[in-house]
Amino acid sequence: MSTVLITGASRGIGAQCALRFAREGCDVAINYHHSEESAMALVKEIEALGVRVCALQADVADSMQVRKMFDTVRAQLGAVDVLVNNAGIAHVGLLTDMTDHEWRRLIDTDLSGAFYCCREALLDMIRAHSGVIVNIASMWGEAGASCEAAYSAAKAGVIGLTKALAKEVGPSGVRVNAVSPGVVMTDMMASFSEEDVAALKDETPLMQLGAPEDIADAVLFLASEKARFITGQVLSVNGGMVI
Repeated sequence: MSTVLITGASRGIGAQCALRFAREGCDVAINYHHSEESAMALVKEIEALGVRVCALQADVADSMQVRKMFDTVRAQLGAVDVLVNNAGIAHVGLLTDMTDHEWRRLIDTDLSGAFYCCREALLDMIRAHSGVIVNIASMWGEAGASCEAAYSAAKAGVIGLTKALAKEVGPSGVRVNAVSPGVVMTDMMASFSEEDVAALKDETPLMQLGAPEDIADAVLFLASEKARFITGQVLSVNGGMVI
């Protein structure tokens, strides 16, 4: 049985990933930053599936908090076999209006957070000559988005990290891939009006937007033995919006 750590797992894509892995019989470590109530509700839901689960509060932008989080997971569930780097924040607005603090906070969370978690997970994975890392990128990391320059830059960095790390740790038996979501109906879409959502659907060849379950299914596939010969790849799950 595998131990899976998912960052930003209290809701949305992360929560669905946690449920998917738990249903496969994996023990699950749920990381959250602020949403303790949602995380605890998810813990109860996963406990009912008969697997071990723990919730860990940590800001992935802080390397010391990440280190303590991994130490806790090792103590409670064992070494992490699968890491899903899902934690992230967004920023919509003109680059010229973005403050230094906003830039640093986004990069520290979305890109440095993935780096810190990969670094900790690899300590055990390389020793075991086994392990899987799945990074959650974005279609805007592939194509870039107007008024989301910082977010696009961070997610492009995640894609570069994924590809380089796959080459670096492949000889050690570790696979590293990314899932690149399109527009997915999560809390990040809360500020969008019905008209905005309808326009996004019209821009998508499949004429629909994604659900967190769509991304979780892709993550589960890349973490499974069915993807044992896949590494360094970016699986785009975007309804055809970016091809």
